[in-house]
Amino acid sequence: MSEEDKRPEEEKQIDEALKDAGNDFSMFITGLSMQALISLGEIPHPVSNKKEPNLNQAKYMIDTLGMIKEKTKGNLKPDEEKVLEGMLYNLRMKYLESSKKKEAE
Repeated sequence: MSEEDKRPEEEKQIDEALKDAGNDFSMFITGLSMQALISLGEIPHPVSNKKEPNLNQAKYMIDTLGMIKEKTKGNLKPDEEKVLEGMLYNLRMKYLESSKKKEAE
Protein backbone atom coordinates (compact mmCIF):
# COMPACT_ATOMS: atom_id res chain seq x y z
CA MET A 1 0.00 0.00 0.00
CA SER A 2 1.44 3.40 -1.02
CA GLU A 3 1.63 6.42 1.26
CA GLU A 4 -1.10 8.04 -0.86
CA ASP A 5 -3.46 5.16 -0.05
CA LYS A 6 -2.79 5.49 3.70
CA ARG A 7 -3.92 9.12 3.91
CA PRO A 8 -7.34 9.82 5.40
CA GLU A 9 -10.08 10.21 2.80
CA GLU A 10 -10.89 13.73 4.01
CA GLU A 11 -7.30 14.89 3.33
CA LYS A 12 -7.44 13.42 -0.16
CA GLN A 13 -10.70 15.25 -0.88
CA ILE A 14 -9.28 18.57 0.37
CA ASP A 15 -6.14 18.17 -1.72
CA GLU A 16 -8.21 17.34 -4.81
CA ALA A 17 -10.46 20.37 -4.29
CA LEU A 18 -7.47 22.69 -3.85
CA LYS A 19 -5.76 21.23 -6.91
CA ASP A 20 -8.87 21.82 -9.01
CA ALA A 21 -9.31 25.37 -7.68
CA GLY A 22 -5.68 26.27 -8.37
CA ASN A 23 -5.68 25.00 -11.94
CA ASP A 24 -8.41 27.22 -13.33
CA PHE A 25 -6.44 29.42 -15.72
CA SER A 26 -9.46 31.52 -16.67
CA MET A 27 -10.09 32.36 -13.02
CA PHE A 28 -6.44 33.38 -12.61
CA ILE A 29 -6.63 35.64 -15.68
CA THR A 30 -9.92 37.11 -14.49
CA GLY A 31 -8.33 38.02 -11.15
CA LEU A 32 -5.46 39.83 -12.86
CA SER A 33 -7.92 41.58 -15.17
CA MET A 34 -9.95 42.77 -12.18
CA GLN A 35 -6.80 44.28 -10.70
CA ALA A 36 -6.20 46.10 -13.99
CA LEU A 37 -9.80 47.37 -14.06
CA ILE A 38 -9.43 48.68 -10.51
CA SER A 39 -6.20 50.43 -11.50
CA LEU A 40 -7.92 51.92 -14.56
CA GLY A 41 -10.60 53.34 -12.28
CA GLU A 42 -13.28 51.34 -14.07
CA ILE A 43 -14.50 49.72 -10.85
CA PRO A 44 -14.16 50.85 -7.25
CA HIS A 45 -11.25 49.66 -5.15
CA PRO A 46 -12.56 46.91 -2.82
CA VAL A 47 -11.08 48.51 0.31
CA SER A 48 -11.93 52.19 -0.18
CA ASN A 49 -14.98 51.57 -2.39
CA LYS A 50 -13.75 54.53 -4.51
CA LYS A 51 -12.55 54.66 -8.09
CA GLU A 52 -8.83 55.35 -7.79
CA PRO A 53 -7.14 55.35 -11.22
CA ASN A 54 -3.44 54.49 -11.31
CA LEU A 55 -2.41 54.21 -14.95
CA ASN A 56 1.12 53.03 -14.12
CA GLN A 57 -0.28 50.10 -12.15
CA ALA A 58 -2.86 49.40 -14.86
CA LYS A 59 -0.13 49.31 -17.52
CA TYR A 60 1.90 46.93 -15.39
CA MET A 61 -1.05 44.54 -15.02
CA ILE A 62 -1.87 44.71 -18.74
CA ASP A 63 1.76 44.10 -19.64
CA THR A 64 1.82 41.15 -17.23
CA LEU A 65 -1.21 39.64 -18.96
CA GLY A 66 0.52 40.20 -22.31
CA MET A 67 3.61 38.40 -21.03
CA ILE A 68 1.47 35.49 -19.81
CA LYS A 69 -0.13 35.31 -23.26
CA GLU A 70 3.30 35.07 -24.92
CA LYS A 71 4.71 32.58 -22.42
CA THR A 72 1.69 30.27 -22.65
CA LYS A 73 1.39 30.38 -26.45
CA GLY A 74 0.57 26.89 -27.72
CA ASN A 75 -0.22 25.59 -24.24
CA LEU A 76 -3.71 26.96 -23.69
CA LYS A 77 -7.07 25.41 -24.41
CA PRO A 78 -8.97 27.30 -27.12
CA ASP A 79 -11.44 28.77 -24.61
CA GLU A 80 -8.61 29.89 -22.30
CA GLU A 81 -6.85 31.57 -25.21
CA LYS A 82 -10.07 33.30 -26.23
CA VAL A 83 -10.66 34.60 -22.69
CA LEU A 84 -7.11 35.92 -22.42
CA GLU A 85 -7.14 37.59 -25.85
CA GLY A 86 -10.55 39.17 -25.21
CA MET A 87 -9.56 40.52 -21.83
CA LEU A 88 -6.28 41.88 -23.15
CA TYR A 89 -7.99 43.63 -26.03
CA ASN A 90 -10.62 45.23 -23.76
CA LEU A 91 -8.06 46.29 -21.16
CA ARG A 92 -5.77 47.82 -23.77
CA MET A 93 -8.67 49.80 -25.25
CA LYS A 94 -9.72 51.04 -21.81
CA TYR A 95 -6.10 51.99 -21.06
CA LEU A 96 -5.86 54.02 -24.28
CA GLU A 97 -9.13 55.77 -23.46
CA SER A 98 -7.97 56.56 -19.91
CA SER A 99 -4.60 57.82 -21.16
CA LYS A 100 -6.28 60.16 -23.65
CA LYS A 101 -8.58 61.51 -20.92
CA LYS A 102 -5.61 62.15 -18.65
CA GLU A 103 -3.72 63.96 -21.42
CA ALA A 104 -6.76 66.15 -22.10
CA GLU A 105 -6.90 67.29 -18.46
